[in-house]
Amino acid sequence: MTAHSAWLTCMAGCDVRLDVTSAVYRCPRCQGLLDVVHDEHALRDRSAAAWMKLFDDRYKRTQWPYGSGVWGKLEWVMPMIPDDLIVSMDEGGTNLFWAERYARELGLSDLWVKLCGNSHTGSFKDLGMTVLVSVVRLALRRGLKVKAIACASTGDTSAALAAYGAAADLPVVVLLPRGKVSTAQLVQPLANGAKVLALDTDFDGCMEIVQRLAEEGIVYLANSMNPLRIEGQKTVGVEIVQQFDWQVPDWIIIPGGNLGNAYALYAGFRMMKQLGLISRYPRLCVAQAESANPLYRAYAERRKTLDPITAKATLATAIQIGNPVSFPRAVRALDEMNGVVEQASEEELAEAAARADRTGMYTCPHTAVALAALEKLVARGDIQRHQRTVVVSTASGLKFTEFKVGYHERALPGLSSARANAPVVLPPDYGKVVDAIVA
Repeated sequence: MTAHSAWLTCMAGCDVRLDVTSAVYRCPRCQGLLDVVHDEHALRDRSAAAWMKLFDDRYKRTQWPYGSGVWGKLEWVMPMIPDDLIVSMDEGGTNLFWAERYARELGLSDLWVKLCGNSHTGSFKDLGMTVLVSVVRLALRRGLKVKAIACASTGDTSAALAAYGAAADLPVVVLLPRGKVSTAQLVQPLANGAKVLALDTDFDGCMEIVQRLAEEGIVYLANSMNPLRIEGQKTVGVEIVQQFDWQVPDWIIIPGGNLGNAYALYAGFRMMKQLGLISRYPRLCVAQAESANPLYRAYAERRKTLDPITAKATLATAIQIGNPVSFPRAVRALDEMNGVVEQASEEELAEAAARADRTGMYTCPHTAVALAALEKLVARGDIQRHQRTVVVSTASGLKFTEFKVGYHERALPGLSSARANAPVVLPPDYGKVVDAIVA
């Protein structure tokens, strides 16, 4: 069988081919974004049916490293990495939750939530970070010299980088916007030994600085501007189809901040279609918070270009991004997948989270943005009752206790908290307890 390989190339079409271990994050000719390209000829040595069987045989098994939802698809992700350099924490393989009761309330019959937060550090960012850190180990073996792997983050990226960096015994630096991440998210990189720099700026300000550090060769850039992250994250789309016995859903809805995840979904579906595993794409909806909605504005104005904004405060802190690096990638994904963009106000996302939680979920505010978008698409009739729909939940609700407590204590400014459920405080009196139960 032909050896599999992958390399970096320019998304804009420049005649550029770079090794995946190159510490280069933009096209050296046009400064556009880079993409990972696989040798499709080599991949066609195995039939679509054979790929499905191989992936199914490996799925959640114990043979290293193939039990991982990412590395079980190694040939499609990063085939040149030796097994001894792979840094994996059994990422992927997350629950595709049948949201039966929530769907019934919306008038749907086939709604699923892909719980990517059921991962080692509690978010989908693990899927990309396992690939990036593994490639960095190979690059270091080949002579790469940097002080640390670094990222700008609003929480989840820093947690994933810190954990995988610690597992690989590599130094990690994290730039966070001070006071704009949850306590649970802040403590994760601290606990894993990362050097955390809390800057008095927003995510976009942190991103500007970390890009300069990378350009000057001081650090290796771990943000999703780096296409290696996309390679791991694209397995979400492949895994969803695999969990449906290789059937394609009708819609996928995903929250969008820096927008790499939208392109990652497309990349996974594109690869399946190119190799004959599927014959069509699902429709894509990228959901943004109204307070940080540059993609939504461009979509509403029929623009293909980014007009950066200053993102306002939002409960969905991880997507509080006004100048998303992967904007061109998201536009391409939307074009190819007949996509739409929707937004959610603070009230809409808070109530969507509470409504979903009442049906058994425990929803992070970013997933709630996607759920609010879902509710709008259903109300408009864009999503029909029997269409199979998947909402990608990007993080665990356990990371956002302040959001949950604030909602149920009616302490979130400007929000009604219509479904608040505060504890009932009583004296230790049996009669009063009975009264409270039967009331």
